[in-house]
Amino acid sequence: MLNDRLTSLTDYPFDRLRTLLSGVEPPAGLAQIGMHIGEPKHAPPSFVADILADNLDGWGRYPPPAGSPELVAAIGEWLGQRYGLPAGMINGSDHIMPVAGTREALFLAALAAIPRAKAHGVKPPHCAKPVVLLPNPLYAVYYGAAVMAGAEPVLLPATVENGFQPDIAALDSEILGRVEIAYINSPSNPQGAVASSDKIRAAIETARAHDFVIAFDECYSEIYVNDPPPGGLAACAALGGSLDHVLVFHSLSKRSSAPGLRSGFVAGDADFIRAFKTLRQYGGATIPAPIQAASAALWRDETHVEENRDLYREKFSAALDILDGRLGAKQPGGGFFLWLDVGDGEAAARQLWADGGVRVLPGRYYARDVATSNPGAKFVRVAIVHDTDTVRDGIARIAKILG
Repeated sequence: MLNDRLTSLTDYPFDRLRTLLSGVEPPAGLAQIGMHIGEPKHAPPSFVADILADNLDGWGRYPPPAGSPELVAAIGEWLGQRYGLPAGMINGSDHIMPVAGTREALFLAALAAIPRAKAHGVKPPHCAKPVVLLPNPLYAVYYGAAVMAGAEPVLLPATVENGFQPDIAALDSEILGRVEIAYINSPSNPQGAVASSDKIRAAIETARAHDFVIAFDECYSEIYVNDPPPGGLAACAALGGSLDHVLVFHSLSKRSSAPGLRSGFVAGDADFIRAFKTLRQYGGATIPAPIQAASAALWRDETHVEENRDLYREKFSAALDILDGRLGAKQPGGGFFLWLDVGDGEAAARQLWADGGVRVLPGRYYARDVATSNPGAKFVRVAIVHDTDTVRDGIARIAKILG
């Protein structure tokens, strides 16, 4: 009755955390601090509510599946300005597809890509099982997409040694010949690591040489302290302007502190976007018209994004001052997580909850076991999303208990 591929999926990370902490009682009278979920706590711009109220009639209509012209234009303008793209490189709806949150789009991308009409040197059905390349640790949706699409997930260690960004271009040609889609997360969740422009360009050239899609999950690209992270489309521009074999995914959830809008987009290869739109007509949700109007305004406003960055800078400064290099704490290249080396992430998570009322996510739950090891086992992920005083309180408790 059930799809047997579901047996290859573990419980979602937060379900596993609830199980881990079941029966553990935090200290009575101590305020509990949830630093396990990457949910922005900043208020979105006030104009969002005004636009939603001004577009109430839109709730009574089916929204345009391909996105309103205003939203598509706003996204195209933002991409051009953010990544310095030449005029005409992004051609509206040919290259852009608004989506109801990038989780759905990241999942559906694998369904759209696997299998494609590529025989790996022989004719189907005798071709080798298609491969999806995944960083490890990873956003769980990538793994679920690979499994449910019937592909073989190939996990690439994202460790201190490679700057938490695997080098796809260095893989064996036999593996690369079977790849249908590769996920690159930059800035990465959970480590906050940024792939260099050189590594991004090399990954694109590799994808084109071996005829697979490369999916750049860039949802944390607008939260950074120092330099803006490079992106997949900027690399395409540097390589001559073609978008072949490339998709980028962006969201308003982190950039604009608006996760409840469920609004993002995919941009890139026109042929893939065309096929992707067909798939979404069957199994995807469309952003409601009032939310499309609010989204267009958010993509056109940078003031609130700069204010967000300033708030995150303040919180990271407070957290890192308290930790003072302990537990391997350092400023991530992007995003709003600390990836702390605590020796045993599950044991640390239980201890922090039991002794300090602080909830963090074991790194093991953001990675997959490979042989007898798990690259996230030593770590915990800590979300620096609350107001500065709450962050300071939570980090002080972590430092006292673990440091």
